[in-house]
Amino acid sequence: MYFSLSCWQPARLASSLARLITLFAFLTPAFAQLQGRVGPTTSTAAKRTVKVCSVLDHGATASKSSDIGPALVAAFAACKSGGIVYVPPGEYGMSTWVSLSGGQGWALQLDGIIYRTGTAGGNMIYIEKGKDVEIFSSTSQGAIQGNGFEYHKDNNNGCRILRLAHMQDFSIHDIALVDSPLFHLFLDTTTNGEVYNVIIRGGNKGGLDGIDVSGTNMWLHDIEVSNRDECVTIKDPSQYMLIENIYCNWSGGCAMGSLGGSAINIHDIRFDKVYSANCNQMFMIKSNGGGGTVRDCSFSNFLGRHNAYTLDIDANWSQLKKQAGDGVLFHDLNFTGWHGSCSDGNRRAPINIMCPDAKPCYNIHLSDFAVWTETGSKEVYKCSNAYGNGGCLKAGGLDGKALAAYAVTTVTVASAPAGWNAPTMAADLTTLGLSSSIPIPAVPTTFFPGATPYSQLAGGAAASAAAAKDSRK
Repeated sequence: MYFSLSCWQPARLASSLARLITLFAFLTPAFAQLQGRVGPTTSTAAKRTVKVCSVLDHGATASKSSDIGPALVAAFAACKSGGIVYVPPGEYGMSTWVSLSGGQGWALQLDGIIYRTGTAGGNMIYIEKGKDVEIFSSTSQGAIQGNGFEYHKDNNNGCRILRLAHMQDFSIHDIALVDSPLFHLFLDTTTNGEVYNVIIRGGNKGGLDGIDVSGTNMWLHDIEVSNRDECVTIKDPSQYMLIENIYCNWSGGCAMGSLGGSAINIHDIRFDKVYSANCNQMFMIKSNGGGGTVRDCSFSNFLGRHNAYTLDIDANWSQLKKQAGDGVLFHDLNFTGWHGSCSDGNRRAPINIMCPDAKPCYNIHLSDFAVWTETGSKEVYKCSNAYGNGGCLKAGGLDGKALAAYAVTTVTVASAPAGWNAPTMAADLTTLGLSSSIPIPAVPTTFFPGATPYSQLAGGAAASAAAAKDSRK
């Protein structure tokens, strides 16, 4: 069953049942990559009946000048075997980073706002080696403000906001992660996880990744990211992931990589319904040497405008130091339903597929690709060592055997392709800050043109009132 048990709260029961029925009745390729259920195995309500551990009962004070860190650790120790670690509405400073390891059957209900005040590196909140965990805001107003501008104005970096490692059966939803000094959310070797109804807003600077994820059987959906680096990016190793309803709103864009290992193992990944505006790329796979395989992945229904690159597979990515090995092998990759515009399609090819000389790509399929340039009256497609169909790909090589390397071939497109013009989103940003405080945005209710989010916000009026009442027990 491809759903998260974290959604079983009374205020959301009707929509969750409808969602479940839809998934069983209309199981489509959009869900083919998942290998089973995702999310916590125990409902929030069940956790609440065990115990509620408020940080206010463990020494916290709702003040930006306070330090919530020790109280979080103490509340976790009291509830790590079952219960709710509760951060009530209010503003809290955080100068001591926390590591929460080994819990099972617990949740972090973040209804307040945590402000970074400490200066250490590492991770503000590090959660590891646990299972059946939920991190959420019952009001959809919980947030962590990293105040990264205090570093970035001097061109420095600091800590990550949130890192999960070796976690199983978990969810993160209905929260905002804002202005991280470094990465915002890092999911490191995680299993059966769901991330949704999340907004990330970072600074206009490289190295401030939105979401980096590696692991197995992950569903990331209904997410908005603004920054100048990764939007949602797959790291090695990863398999059986579904990434959909993603809004890259002034960002580096979605990606795989960089892939620098000698035994890369990424397969059965699906990206679907990704909207990118004012990004570096709509999607990029980046490597330089190394080894291993990326295979059996699909990338469908990408819409975008004013992006520098569009579809970019770069096996000679210059920003990654050349790795030992003759390259990563890419095969059986499908790209379909790409529409929109790019900044300058003659300068940066909207189809740019550069594969390793020693390991030509094969079974690469492009269809329904209609992206037009915003500058000039022509664009080019560029391919090298790449076999398949569509765009500039060389025909043949279906079995991947005895494929010859070939130099860059170019296809010139002199008129706008039919159906290229894509809808826009009302919330598209026209600028992004760096050296001043970034306001905490509301979690949105739409993430892709015309698409309804899979889960309603937790913070409806009735849900918020019920959660507040329950948390006072």
